[in-house]
Amino acid sequence: MLTIAVSKGRIFEDALPLLAEAGITPIDDPKTCRKLILRTTRDDVQLVIIRATDVPTFVEYGAADMGIAGKDILLEHGAESLYEPLDLNIACCRLMTAAHKDAPPIAGRVRVATKYVKITQRYFAGLGIQAEIIKLYGSMELAPLVGLSDCIVDLVDTGNTLKANDLEPRDLIMNISSRLVVNKAAMKMKHQAIQSLLDQFEKTLAKRA
Repeated sequence: MLTIAVSKGRIFEDALPLLAEAGITPIDDPKTCRKLILRTTRDDVQLVIIRATDVPTFVEYGAADMGIAGKDILLEHGAESLYEPLDLNIACCRLMTAAHKDAPPIAGRVRVATKYVKITQRYFAGLGIQAEIIKLYGSMELAPLVGLSDCIVDLVDTGNTLKANDLEPRDLIMNISSRLVVNKAAMKMKHQAIQSLLDQFEKTLAKRA
């Protein structure tokens, strides 16, 4: 049995067509089902539905053989112990700095609100800017408005939420897409099954290109 960890939401929805091409479709409707382990139309594959930030941990420790996670999550986790064989090119967005539209350019010392502490520290250190990181798990857009921070680092898709709160995107840190990651031990012990799935995913991605 292969176990694939994935989070509900945009990544899961974008991954469904890709999984379906490999014959992996949840038997239970994930939109209404409260089960966290979903059987699929393939007897040898099950899906584990977890928080996005937990996907690398489940795969790293072997609770899942494979996982689908955003590159932002993988970099923040520090997933050097995982194989990252495929960029699935789904759930694409941008990791950016953002600030109030009237705020001056970032320079010198800055307070930054974000849930991406490691990525943010590396980014500002590379610019030679001393950054005080304020970790938030959500509602980053509020931080500059109430004086908690000078700017934020967060994912930006349409930018509508920023605009509605008088914020604007400033600097692109990196483009983000979701990646397929594989547990190293599973890659050895279940090589044939995993490689077969990887080959199917690669063929589907090639058709989309």
